[in-house]
Order: sequence, then structure tokens, then C-alpha cells
Amino acid sequence: MIEAGKPAPPFELTDQNDASVRLRDFAGKWVILYFYPRDDTPGCTTEACDFTAAHKAFARLDAVVLGCSPDPPETHRDFAAKYNLTHTLLSDPRHTTMERYGAWGEKKMYGRTSQGVIRSTVLIDPEGKIAHHWRRVQAKGHAEKVRARLEELRATAR
Repeated sequence: MIEAGKPAPPFELTDQNDASVRLRDFAGKWVILYFYPRDDTPGCTTEACDFTAAHKAFARLDAVVLGCSPDPPETHRDFAAKYNLTHTLLSDPRHTTMERYGAWGEKKMYGRTSQGVIRSTVLIDPEGKIAHHWRRVQAKGHAEKVRARLEELRATAR
């Protein structure tokens, strides 16, 4: 269970460039880890492009953005190139990290129940603890909500 104040589950996943990425690589930085169902679909594209549009704002807040889906690195590469995405996309085909972060499970869509990616986001503080968890999100406008919450948390941490 993901709870604010608890240590973030460690992970090691492959990014769009076939490089290994670990949570500990970002020690001392804020990490925005967002989970999305599939590359190059309408909602996922909106969310990824919104995070890219906010890239400079997140950089000023000493935060790195990581997107994660079950798609393979090749698909991530194409998606990132097509939309000029500025953040890292992680591949979790076995859903291991998604399960640890509560981003894989039962969901309902159009009256049908299925297992899949739960669009959600976790904000991890520079010490590696969960600072905030958005359990189910709407793609449009979500990056702005994350930025606003990050600003609040940074202001209260001073």
C-alpha cells in the first residue's frame, strides 16, 4: 500500500533508450512517477504532452518526471520522438513496479471489469519517501495539479 511518509518501493526498469533506471538514481531530487496505460493513445498522449509542457517548471522545482507503462522500449522511443517528449519513459511489461505502487489492478470501463493499468501518480521526496499519491487521475490538467502540489510541499518543507 502506498502511503505518504512511507519509503517509496525501489525499482529498476528499462527506459526508452534501453538503459536501466533505478529509483535510487534520483536520490536528492523530487520524483514524479506517473503510470499510464498505453503509448500514443489520446489520454496518454495528453498527459505526456502536459508533463513535457511543464518540463521547465518541474526542473526549477528540482523534480524529474518519469512515465511508466507496460509498453516496450521501442514503443516508448517512437512515442517520445513523435511528440518530442522531454521525460523518461519506463517499461514495466510484467507490471511488477505498477503492482508495488498500486497502479495495476481491477478497473471498470464501459461497464466491464478488467485488469490493467490504473492511471495514477506518485510524488516521491528527495529522501525517497512518498510525499503524495494520486490514486486515479484524469489525464487532462493532471500535470498542473502535480506541479501545484509539489510547490506546496516544497514551501512547507523549508
